[in-house]
Amino acid sequence: MAKYLLLKHYRGAPASVNDVPMDQWTTDEVTAHVKYMQDFAERLEATGEFVEHRPLSPDGTFVRSDGEGRPPVTDGPFAETKDLIAGWTIIDVDSYERAIELAGELSAAPGAGGKPVQEWLEVRPVMTVPPTITE
Repeated sequence: MAKYLLLKHYRGAPASVNDVPMDQWTTDEVTAHVKYMQDFAERLEATGEFVEHRPLSPDGTFVRSDGEGRPPVTDGPFAETKDLIAGWTIIDVDSYERAIELAGELSAAPGAGGKPVQEWLEVRPVMTVPPTITE
């Protein structure tokens, strides 16, 4: 078994087929989307493939150490995760192919108008051991 991160983006990924921002969805559309996500998680819990999923708030701040004392807080002129990362799902599956299959299913969650969002999800393996560094 290997763990994979299925990363949902607000921006930064190619546009979804149903590219209406979630803050423009009706309450029923949001409810249907959340239910799809819950049903997906429950199904994978039953097969032992689900680890966790979490949505992220759009709020956030970059913080950097500037040496001694309190680190400054900045919202710099660079892309910020609060603008890019919407949430994630972590799965534990037998193969990369299964991770891709499940990412495709998750991408089909309903969105505006009840139509599948068909968003791009980033699939990344979760490292289990530190990388070997050679010099």
